[in-house]
Amino acid sequence: MIESLLVANRGEIARRIIRTAKRLGIRAIAVYSEADAHLPFVAEADEAVLIGPPNPAQSYRNTEAILAAAKSTGAQAIHPGYGFLSENAEFARTVESSGLVWVGPGADAITAMGDKINARNLMAAAGVPVAPGTTDPAADLDAAVAAAAEIGYPVMVKAAAGGGGMGMGVAVDEAALRTEYDKVRAFAERMFGDGSVLIERYFPRVRHVEVQILGLADGRVVALGERECSVQRRNQKLVEESPSPAVSPELRERFLAAAVRAGEAVGYRNAGTVECLLDPASDEFFFLEMNTRLQVEHPVTEYVYGVDLVEEQLRVASGLVPTFDPDALAPSGHAIEMRINAEDPKRFLPGPGVVGTWVEPTGEGVRVDSGYTQGNTVTPFYDSLMAKLIVSGDTREQAIERARTAVAAFRIEGPKNNLPFFAELLENEEFLSGAYDTGIVSRMR
Repeated sequence: MIESLLVANRGEIARRIIRTAKRLGIRAIAVYSEADAHLPFVAEADEAVLIGPPNPAQSYRNTEAILAAAKSTGAQAIHPGYGFLSENAEFARTVESSGLVWVGPGADAITAMGDKINARNLMAAAGVPVAPGTTDPAADLDAAVAAAAEIGYPVMVKAAAGGGGMGMGVAVDEAALRTEYDKVRAFAERMFGDGSVLIERYFPRVRHVEVQILGLADGRVVALGERECSVQRRNQKLVEESPSPAVSPELRERFLAAAVRAGEAVGYRNAGTVECLLDPASDEFFFLEMNTRLQVEHPVTEYVYGVDLVEEQLRVASGLVPTFDPDALAPSGHAIEMRINAEDPKRFLPGPGVVGTWVEPTGEGVRVDSGYTQGNTVTPFYDSLMAKLIVSGDTREQAIERARTAVAAFRIEGPKNNLPFFAELLENEEFLSGAYDTGIVSRMR
């Protein structure tokens, strides 16, 4: 096992990784920006290094500063968490060429999956179902219009680069396509430095289901069940649960087999997620993208499978066997995660501020992965995620009941927060039935 680990991230995921590292006796090193100096993850690390001002480009995306911190502290490995540099293939290559261990998939796999068009084509060749769409970028508006006419409206206009639900628009006809194409292309160029756009069939009533995979040190790829991620606002997830209430045992077998094929097609190592769209009317599913990193929602899989995915990541990176038997994976119970964001619970607009009160819920089956505590400041420089409230139970019904109690007990004063939204969702008949889709939040508003 590696002996020292630099966590190239912040907030709750940095704190989460540090917790596992310290449990395993690994020296945990944090890096932080000036804005984050007083956050819990900095104090909980064995060592912490200031790497720059609040602007992420000058701190958490500053590869030179992070590598300098690793060198000065004698770090043996780097864990990128999610976001920031986690899916930056060039950074992964640089880490490894510097003689450090990269806790994540190889740079080639990151590159292969980082472009949505290339990823679609690779998956199709591997026998993974993909939605009808372009096999090459739509070079200009005329090409996009021609592609949409062949695919059939409505279509999704997507940035080929990037991820996390950013850079997407829906066009119901040619007029809308002309607007969305220019909008998505401009956004992609600004955010990802790549204005490539793909056109894909849009399914108005779908579920977003993903599969957790783990590429082991011996070359095998295993799947640790699926997660339902259909409660979303602006294509950004708010709630995830495992197992999905929409997935039958037969469908689950097909999902997991396809996800394993996807991982094998790129020689995947370490933790990753294969995201899919599911048509509940036909039980057809289509590959959406592969996230070549640890997901925000990984705790629900940890509950259901009884594993620590960060520990498994560290074991793979160290060339060790997993803590579980890959041939005897057995899920148990149900888990739900709610993303507690500093945002208006109605319009979901950011609302940073000083945390005057922070009281976390406790109890059986309740876990809180938080990045803040009382007295901290939620700044506007980073993602609005403050904490993740994860609940588990023997059944979905028990997990929901525990979620209601936990949401009611969670007290946050200062920044705006979306706890009232979750209280509303947990009484919503559509959600309670399990028969919901990605439009549920818009129907609640």
